[in-house]
Amino acid sequence: MSMSFERYMLDMIQPMRDELTSIGFKELRTPEEVEAHLPNAKGTTLVFVNSVCGCAAGLARPGARLALQHEVKPDHLFTVFAGQDKEATAKAREYFAPYPPSSPSIALMKDGELVHFIERHQIENRSAEEIAADLIAAFDQYCR
Repeated sequence: MSMSFERYMLDMIQPMRDELTSIGFKELRTPEEVEAHLPNAKGTTLVFVNSVCGCAAGLARPGARLALQHEVKPDHLFTVFAGQDKEATAKAREYFAPYPPSSPSIALMKDGELVHFIERHQIENRSAEEIAADLIAAFDQYCR
């Protein structure tokens, strides 16, 4: 691939990253960053597996943004980008067993253990508001 194509792809994807980092998510770009944060995070952690697909743009990211306006929310917010930061995403997915790889997807963890997971098929054909309501119910259950 030419450098101009790679630059184009980076430029195209940056707003998708920014949509989450601008609301408090920390990007985990390497397997080492995932290892340093996910298993050791005390309290509750929301992990967003980002994606370039339309359901991430139109449903999952807006749903997460809406949910995070709720007064009860996770202590930590992390994101990995499927298809971009492949090794980091693969490492994060190790914590989501028994769920198969899915992007986008949203995981809620408590003290390093998975407690709630929204797979791609639970994102598609739902509204951002329905996804937010799902997350808010999980926040109310696990983040108090």
